[in-house]
Amino acid sequence: MDPNLFATFALLVGLEVVLGIDNILLISILTARIPAEHRERTRRLGLALALAGRCVLLLGASYIVRLSEPVLSGFSWKDLILIVGGGFLLFKAVKEIHHVVEVTLPDEGQTGARTTVSSVIAQIILLDVVFSIDSVITAVGLTDNLWVIYSAVLVSFALVLAFSGAIAAFVHRHPTLKILALSFLVTIGVTLTIEGFHGHVPKGYIYLPMGFALMVELLQMRFQHNQLKGRLKKENGGKS
Repeated sequence: MDPNLFATFALLVGLEVVLGIDNILLISILTARIPAEHRERTRRLGLALALAGRCVLLLGASYIVRLSEPVLSGFSWKDLILIVGGGFLLFKAVKEIHHVVEVTLPDEGQTGARTTVSSVIAQIILLDVVFSIDSVITAVGLTDNLWVIYSAVLVSFALVLAFSGAIAAFVHRHPTLKILALSFLVTIGVTLTIEGFHGHVPKGYIYLPMGFALMVELLQMRFQHNQLKGRLKKENGGKS
């Protein structure tokens, strides 16, 4: 019943939920390129494997912490993983933005045959490992109580899983929101790469502008919805 453990638990849940939102955005965008009937199962499987991967990383937490030791020209394994992972995320996000902007055929008819479920799951696992490294090191730095760490991971996973379907469907229905989500992933990819080169980017400088941009986009979508509703009402002679 130590209050410090409860505070640490709450902080870890918050960190894991933020990480989970990144995963939802990534998974919803990747699964949009497979047949619709496989998306729900792939999204849940991707999240479950991401959870399993994070638990495995936590089991080897002491080794993960040692990844910060320099091994090549002043770069540690952690730095190299962040550089490679950030570069891959940047490449993937830019490629997906190009696909969304330049596509001329309906999404359902064009993308299903291009991407397999196995390749999507492999990309989800790869990028989740990159996302999780800092999370694991932070968790171990905050507390050595594994029950607190694992409980926070499981609670945050339950929260993410509960809202993942609605968020993924919402992003899939709104192309402009999808581009915004991809822009977020570009920012995260650049940030990971900078941190791999020993730069430091305060997280507040990333997530606050993201939140502001998301709020502006949601207000714009609401404005367009009200405009369309008013136009339809006018065309129907004032009837709702």
